[in-house]
Amino acid sequence: MVPLATGSQTAASIIRPASYCGVVGYKPSYGKISIGGVKSLSVTLDTLGVFGRTVSDVALGVAAMSADHDLMNIAPLESKIRIGICKTDDFAHAQAETAAALSLAGFAAKAFANGGVGEIALPMDCAKLSETQTTIMLFEMAKSFTFEKLNHFDQISPTLKAIIERGDAITYDHYHAALLKAKLARAAIKELFADQVDILIAPSATGEAPKTLEQTGDPIFSRGWTLLGLPCINLTVTTGPNGLPVGVTLVAGPGQDRLLLSAASALAQQLSDPISINQF
Repeated sequence: MVPLATGSQTAASIIRPASYCGVVGYKPSYGKISIGGVKSLSVTLDTLGVFGRTVSDVALGVAAMSADHDLMNIAPLESKIRIGICKTDDFAHAQAETAAALSLAGFAAKAFANGGVGEIALPMDCAKLSETQTTIMLFEMAKSFTFEKLNHFDQISPTLKAIIERGDAITYDHYHAALLKAKLARAAIKELFADQVDILIAPSATGEAPKTLEQTGDPIFSRGWTLLGLPCINLTVTTGPNGLPVGVTLVAGPGQDRLLLSAASALAQQLSDPISINQF
């Protein structure tokens, strides 16, 4: 239909649907693309990105919107890089197809990994990132919709009303504590990437797309990366029990978008055809 589509991510709204739809979804580093003119949900979290068919397509899209024209030319990896599997604290939510996709992606990444692909745990300061992200998002969303709440409350959907009410119930002290935790987590993750790893491979979604249109799936696996402001990209790896796409997320360190795109391009070459979970 179209070569590119734009999107925004406050929790998981680029990576998760990209996994469900079997396309490449690229959420660049926080602040890479200006959100000027966009109705903000959460100024601390909102990040613009793109969907496309290939890594080079999404790189071109972000290059055009960010004026970082070097992204248009994805450099091949000059040497093997440090790669780790990060299941996150929330892996209990992963369905069988997501676990299989993660294992398969890790196996494929061995082709360009320095020293194998093992599991990497996040630092202690990165514990409960999903909860921290949710607190910040809800508090800032409630403030962002102040005008609508005061002037057009009867026109707001029941779902959005409930979100606003949850945000209004969060105290400023609780919000401020979440901001401080996010600051510590960002410092810890920067150190992790400096000392231990170049690229993390993590789940994109809990599994295949949900069977209902009443909800858009659980965002839990992207909340933390969004909070940390890290560049992320979804690649399709396999299909689940219903034949629907299942992807994984590649995550790079702060500001390392070019490395992310190079690694994603290398992994995409290894993953030529999605493999069904029933074959894995």
